[in-house]
Amino acid sequence: MADGTRPPGPEEDNLPRRMGMGMTIAMWVVVLGLLTLFFQDWWEKQNNPNQNLSLVSGADGVRELSLQRNRFGHYVASGTINGVPVVFLLDTGASDISVPADLARAIGLQRGRSMVYQTANGPLKVYATRLDRVDLGGIVLRNVRASINPGMQGNEVLLGMSFLKHLEFTQRGDTLIIRQYPSADLAR
Repeated sequence: MADGTRPPGPEEDNLPRRMGMGMTIAMWVVVLGLLTLFFQDWWEKQNNPNQNLSLVSGADGVRELSLQRNRFGHYVASGTINGVPVVFLLDTGASDISVPADLARAIGLQRGRSMVYQTANGPLKVYATRLDRVDLGGIVLRNVRASINPGMQGNEVLLGMSFLKHLEFTQRGDTLIIRQYPSADLAR
């Protein structure tokens, strides 16, 4: 050119276009990431609507907890076993608390004698164990009978009658009200 500058080359012509394309891709990655987080949280709340439980204590010492049924018709709630966070599925048809083997290892549970339970799917070999402390939203029982189930998949713990028999529960619509009376809080 007459003024001593040269005309823009092909790389310089495409620079704004490449930057625009890069920004568009980055924006879509961020949007997809946020949508994934939103729907993951939404799905978890659909499965476990009882993640943040609120215990009500009466003047008479009775503790009361309300659970909401999940979209599948089950009562699922967050709690702890021996201080380790778990997700419980309340199961009045289960004799004991049933812990998946992988989760039992992570919690540090000891396998006791083997037992065979008769289930709707046939006989099932499990191992006896004891849980030092089971906490469902502030309702606490100690020294609770449980079983380690090697055939159980996932991390959901079946909260069976070895825990539930010490409580009173009433169902009204999609709400399950659980009560613990002062005498049930004693170590067993």
